[in-house]
Parts: sequence; C-alpha cells; structure tokens
Amino acid sequence: MRDDQLRERLVDENPWWRAAAATGSALDWQAADPVLRARSRFDLGYRPQVLDDVAQGPIDDKLVVLRGPRRVGKSVLLKDTIAALCGRRDVDPRQVIYLPCDSMRALDLNRAQKLGRDLTRSVGRVPRVWLLDEVTGIRGWSEALKYLRDNTELGAETVVCTGSSWDEAAQVERNLLAGRAGTSGTDRSRILFPMRFREVLQAWLAGIPAPPPQPLWELQGGAARESIYQLELYVSDLDLRWQAYLTSGGYPRAVAELDSTGMVSDAFLADLAASVHRDVESSSAEDSVPLLISELQRRSTSPLDLADLARALGYAKRNAAELRVERLIHSFAALRCPQCDDQGSKVDRTRSKLYLIDPVLSWIPSRLRSGLERPDFTHLTEAALGVALARAINNLQPGRWQAEDTIGYLRTGGGREVDFAPVPVPSGHQPQPTTPLESRWVATNWRQEARVIEGRFRRGIVATRTVLDLEKSCWAVPAPVLALLLE
Repeated sequence: MRDDQLRERLVDENPWWRAAAATGSALDWQAADPVLRARSRFDLGYRPQVLDDVAQGPIDDKLVVLRGPRRVGKSVLLKDTIAALCGRRDVDPRQVIYLPCDSMRALDLNRAQKLGRDLTRSVGRVPRVWLLDEVTGIRGWSEALKYLRDNTELGAETVVCTGSSWDEAAQVERNLLAGRAGTSGTDRSRILFPMRFREVLQAWLAGIPAPPPQPLWELQGGAARESIYQLELYVSDLDLRWQAYLTSGGYPRAVAELDSTGMVSDAFLADLAASVHRDVESSSAEDSVPLLISELQRRSTSPLDLADLARALGYAKRNAAELRVERLIHSFAALRCPQCDDQGSKVDRTRSKLYLIDPVLSWIPSRLRSGLERPDFTHLTEAALGVALARAINNLQPGRWQAEDTIGYLRTGGGREVDFAPVPVPSGHQPQPTTPLESRWVATNWRQEARVIEGRFRRGIVATRTVLDLEKSCWAVPAPVLALLLE
C-alpha cells in the first residue's frame, strides 16, 4: 500500500483527531460512525468488558491480541474503547490511533506507525494507543509487530491487535506473548466470544435472578446447592428462555432480533454463512456451507468420523473434510472435544467430537437451504454446555482454548461415555479436577446417565431439561441453571 493511501486511511478512520484539532467535542464522531450506527439498530445495551483495562487503565507497554469469531463485535468493541479513551481528561484524542488492516501487508505496518505518529505529532512525545483491527489476517504480521515492539517507540505503548482466526504458522506466542511483550498483566491473549447465557438473560430483561458462577471443581458444593435452590421456582421460565437462547445464540444482533421480532433474520444468518464460507469453504460454491454445517450438527454428540463425513459431503478425500474442520476451529466457529482419560489427558489416536461455537450457526442449514433438518435441541444443549465449560476453563487459564486443552469426553466401557470428564484447572496452590458433567435434555429418566458417572467418579451432574434433584451423589440440574453456574 502506498504512503498516500495509508495516510488517507489513517485520516479517514480517526475523525477524533480533527475534532481535537478544532477544539470541538472529541466524541461527536460517534453519531456518524458506520460501525456504531449499525449497532444502534440492534442495541440491547450489551457491552463486553474484555478491553476495559485498555479503555480505563494507563497508556503503557501493554500488548493485547484479541481474537474471536466474525460478526461477534470486535470492531464495535474497538470503537467503544476509542470513545472511552477520547472521553478521558488525561488522554488527548490524538494519542488514539485506529487502523483497519484489511488489504495491508506486513511491511505496511512499519510505514503506518511512522505516518500515524507523524500525523499526530502535535500532541508531542507522549505514548499512543494503537488499535490494529483484523491485523492477524496479514501474513507475517507477528514478526513485523515484534520488530516494531523491539526497535521503535511502539514498544512502550499500548497495542491491541484483533483478528477472526489464529494461525499456528504466525508464531504469536513466540513473537509477541512471551518474554518482553509488556508489563501490564499477563492476560495478553484474549477471545471475544458471543454473549453468555446470563448476558442474554440480562439483555432480554427476563426478570430471572442469575447467581454468580461457581468454581468448576465445586459445582456440587454448598454455595452451588444454595444457588440452584434459589432458581427452583424459575425452572419453567428458564426452560423457555433456554430454548430461545438455543434459537438465537449469543451473537448480539441475533439476540436483539429474537427479542424484537421473535426470530433471527435470514439476512443475519446469510451474513454468518458468508463468513464461514470465506474462512472455510472459499474454493467451493456458497451453498456448500449449509451442507457442511448440517452434517456437523447432526454428528455433534458422537465422535466425528472424518472419512464418513467426507463421503457424505461428496469430498474426494478424507483430507478435504479434515481441512474444513481445522479451518472451522481456527476461525472460532467450532470447538474440538477430544477423548480423554480419568486424569483429563488426551487419548492418542482417538476421534474427537466437534461442537459449533454458538447455537445460531446450527440454524443456517434449515433456514437457508430447503430440505435440510432443523437442529435437535438435545444436540444444541450438549454443544452449548460444552462451549460454556470450555470458556470457563479458558477464563481460569487464558490460552487453553487455542491450545485445545479445555474439555474432553470419557469412554467408560460398554459403549457408554461421560460427555465432559474431569480435567485439571488451577485452584489456589494446586490444580483441582472439574466436576464431571453429562448432558441429557430430558424431563424424566435421567438416572441411567447418573449411574454411569457415579460408577466412575462417585459424583457429578446430569444436565436435564427441567428435572432438579440434589439428593443423590449425582445431581440432576436443569441445563440453563448449570449454564449460569459455569460462567
């Protein structure tokens, strides 16, 4: 990209500079900003807090790599962060530099930081906040940014990098997240997920109390028991809200559309399908995405046979199916659930389950392609709980999601399994195993699954539809209540 093009992009994308130079309000730009205007049409008041330390904290040598699925609101979050910074008395708006990195190359980053610094030279030699949107899509971006952090003033400034995928070849951990990457905290690798179930409840103003999350190793502890009993009178209401959540998922626009019209629009589902096509199936016809998602959703509660998946989709080779699964995982559209042993370690040469990251993705096939099945709420519940558990584990130890070291299922013999076996998580001085969980979205007949867990671990929880029973060593807890306890 030529210097004049970079300069024009920087000037156009940072209107708060002009406002500051003209001594006007540094927040007037929000009314005309296309990203914020688009959010205003579907705004239920949800504001993620994943960049609060950037918005409210000191401008120092802080580095954050923020990733997450497309359409989840990363660009909106950056604009909210900019507005918060521009509203601070101790920050000159010209210290805030936003750069969308679409169509850029790694070598453009050096020129962009020089031009950005030159365009804001009137503010003097004070540290800047650099917000590099979708920079992770640039080949060689982490090496280029490492050089700038090591050899320019950028090393003493706040840098936020966003993207919708993670590429193991980028060596982000080696180049940016290890050693001297910044002194302001250790949570440098972050993920912006879709809204949690509790956040969806709050956005819908459901009037249902939401107890605080419980430690993952104490989901059958005294505090958890008390929280569950507090929700006993709301089980029927929670069941309806859970079904609504399994329809809308947690993408903010989908949540708002379901709240206002009773359904997620075909337009938004088509946007999601186009995003998946861009990341996963770009060499195939666009209608291949509903077929792929339909097959994965149908198989989500069983270990995935990639060869059989390839045959069902008409791929010439098993590798074609494997490549698409890897792309789904690396673009935060899916989560792998491998087989593990009693200690939570992965079992080599075994098949994994695959869960879609958000329930709304599962509705793409039946809504956009005639003849494809609607998703099964039993499958949706297992996937939603698995994702919630994985997110909770990643919150305890950031980085485990990308390392695919969160959840796992356990084979118990006789063709039986535990959906989410205990895995070690940090707890004070020593690791603790998470509580064994089984998903069984039923209103009766849950004890058979409970006996499987009791026979192996002597404790655990079966996630039901409406059954609540805490009198035995394995509890029955309605799925939405368990989701609230997890995160």
